[in-house]
Order: sequence, then structure tokens, then C-alpha cells
Amino acid sequence: MKNYNFCLIACACLFSLFTYAQDDNDDVHTVTLSVPEVALLDLEASAGTGITLGPAAPTEAGLPVDFSAATDNTIWMNYSSIVGTVVDPSRTVSVQITTGTVPAGTELTVVAAADAGNGDGTMGTPSAALTLSGTAQDIITGVGSAYTGDGVNNGHNLTYTLSLLAAGGSYATLDFTTGTALSVTYTLSDI
Repeated sequence: MKNYNFCLIACACLFSLFTYAQDDNDDVHTVTLSVPEVALLDLEASAGTGITLGPAAPTEAGLPVDFSAATDNTIWMNYSSIVGTVVDPSRTVSVQITTGTVPAGTELTVVAAADAGNGDGTMGTPSAALTLSGTAQDIITGVGSAYTGDGVNNGHNLTYTLSLLAAGGSYATLDFTTGTALSVTYTLSDI
């Protein structure tokens, strides 16, 4: 009888250890999710982003140079942006001349069109036309989490215009030896 009880107790212990070691019908693990911060900007054009602007020479004596055709709208600004809701909730695009100076008697302006609508998100709002200088100015404000699409015909079309300064006497300061190459820099930054 003692052996029988011992066997019964041993079997019960083994059965209880066996059932205790079995898996439950569920399990848990951790999945970590993340969204990267993104701030990318580039300029696109069909034939390179270098442009040349200048007035047309007159064909008749007594006429001024003609600035009416000194404009270019072949450059497109593309950007991709992911912002944070608490830290850096919005971005701006600024523009400035970083190398060179605009020839005396003239001014160079740029205006950004509204986004072409080929991306998604919170697109920025273009400012009015800006007269470019060595000081950074906001050309697009309110950029949130957005992408414009890549390449020509995506994002914001930029129109550059070279014109004679409106101030009297500006024509007298024009000098054909002052042609220069400028570096115009666009920066997407947190506000």
C-alpha cells in the first residue's frame, strides 16, 4: 500500500510539473514604432539649375535696354518634411544671396508659386515677391509634415526677375563690366 501511495503521489507530482511547464494560450512581445524627422529640400530643372538673366540690348539708337524679358521660371523647389507636434511643429524655407552681389542699378526678385499639388501633407504658403539680398528672407512659411513630389512640375515653381531699380538715376549706374554669377541659397529650417 505504501508503494501504491508513493507511485500515486509521484505520478501526481510529475503530472502537475508537466502541466505547469506548458505554454499558456497567449504571449506578449514589444513592437517599437518610430517616425523619422525629415527635412530635405532641392531645386530641380529640366536642363540644370543655372540660369542667365539680363536685359536685351536696343536695336535703335536712343532706346534703353529692355528688362521685360529678363525673367526665368524654369526652377522648381521640392521638399520633404516630417515635423514634431511639440518640438519643431512647423518649418520655413528662406532664401538669400550667399555669393556675389546684384549689379548696381538693378534688383533681382524671386517669387514662389503655390504648390503644384502632386504631393501630400501640410504644404507651405509662399510669400509675396522678394527682392534678393545677402539677408535670409522667408519665401515659404508653415511647412508641416509634407512632400511635394520630386522633379520638374512638382513643388513650388520659382520665377526670377531682373529689373532696373525704380529710383531715378539707376540707369546711369548700369555698367556692362559688372556682370556676375550669384549663389542663391534656399534653406528649409525649423522655426
